[in-house]
Amino acid sequence: MRSPLLDLPGAVAAEAPDADVAAHYGDLFAEQRALLKGEAVVDRSNREIVRIAGVDRLKWLNDLTSQKLDNLQPGVWTQTLVLDLQGRVEHHLTLIDDGEAVLAHVEPGAAAALIDYLDRMRFMLRVEVSLVEDLAVLSSADGDVLVPRAELADHLGKPLAGLWAYEALRIEGHRPRLGLDTDHKTIPHEVGWIGEAVHLSKGCYRGQETVARVHNLGHPPRRLVFLHLDGSVDTLPPHNAPVVLDGQEVGFVGSSARHHELGPIALALVKRTVPVDAQLLAGGVAAGQEVIVPPDAGRNVAIDPALRRRIR
Repeated sequence: MRSPLLDLPGAVAAEAPDADVAAHYGDLFAEQRALLKGEAVVDRSNREIVRIAGVDRLKWLNDLTSQKLDNLQPGVWTQTLVLDLQGRVEHHLTLIDDGEAVLAHVEPGAAAALIDYLDRMRFMLRVEVSLVEDLAVLSSADGDVLVPRAELADHLGKPLAGLWAYEALRIEGHRPRLGLDTDHKTIPHEVGWIGEAVHLSKGCYRGQETVARVHNLGHPPRRLVFLHLDGSVDTLPPHNAPVVLDGQEVGFVGSSARHHELGPIALALVKRTVPVDAQLLAGGVAAGQEVIVPPDAGRNVAIDPALRRRIR
């Protein structure tokens, strides 16, 4: 659903999957600084929202997904994953319970498949799953807020930052995005979702055996890295561009952006065995690494929370 904020003078639409919201409003770096200072909000109304109501909702979601949700308190934001039987990530949900229902926002175009899966898992439980079309996601330095979609136009005269500003700070904060920084084979350990979206001591759920096995016994095959890109190159490496070491492809570029302080940056998923100090080529652009997921992740090695920076 196209955002009314795209009607602002200077607004430039983002590319798919975010074409319904603004990439920027004319000054990318000023928008990043305003977002960091808490002086602007980001229109993320292209995110789809799923509502899960009913008295059994929290225990049911706790049994189906990776996060411990059975005692989630109203008003607290958290994240959870839906995994397949092999522990690969199918859905990433950012959610809040309002005391009557869980409201979860997901990637554009992902809601239908998520609702279909949840509907098939209801059985005799007292839950009801539906698509929410009258709410929208706005984000700031303080996190996410859900507002009536009809009120988006009320922000036409308020400070706004485009999605490019949000994405630059998300990448700087080492936060992966499903479908951009992941592929169909991604397991939670590879991108640092253990702890943030996966609770390691809760009960069983689909894919939990893989999560436990990798955490206790072995290493994930790949690891998420933060890339400092060569600033002398005019273009950013596109999504899915190959990451190359010594002439061999060792991974792919996920998200890339221009940061107001760091210059061109990106996230990439590379083989675990790539040396952490190796210089890489990302879509043909020289890149230095910064560790997000260490090569020895698994075997009870956790991600340092200090590596998660700034906004969600």
